[in-house]
Amino acid sequence: MALSLRHVADQLFSEVRLAKEKHGHLTDEILSALHFVFHQPLVHALDLVDQKNVTKLTTPGGRVLYQVVGSSNQLYNCLITGNFCTCPSYTFTVLVKMDSLMCKHLLAVHLAEALGECRTRDITDEDFVAYMCYDSVTDNTKN
Repeated sequence: MALSLRHVADQLFSEVRLAKEKHGHLTDEILSALHFVFHQPLVHALDLVDQKNVTKLTTPGGRVLYQVVGSSNQLYNCLITGNFCTCPSYTFTVLVKMDSLMCKHLLAVHLAEALGECRTRDITDEDFVAYMCYDSVTDNTKN
């Protein structure tokens, strides 16, 4: 069932991208569908996107890591391809309890990417490794 729900989520993100291109915003139908699949985390994820809290970090080798500044100003690392986030909610709600498909940070990454709302920053391969090994590493000097 999780695989089919994941497929539905991927389809919704494609619809988000198309709505942005066609209408310049999300339609009520897409918002309803997103709420049906993601429930409460959707509101928080959209807020994170609106606040421009999603940054896409790219290495010269093509590796991609997303960082999301959460509502408590904590920085979380997310991998969109593996659908992973370093926040405690992801560990507990998604992995342990299996109550949700993704946390608000990972949902914000998918939405920001689909809407073209990610801030971008180039990083070195060494920075990428550091971010992956130490999720609490922050480097605000390169913004």
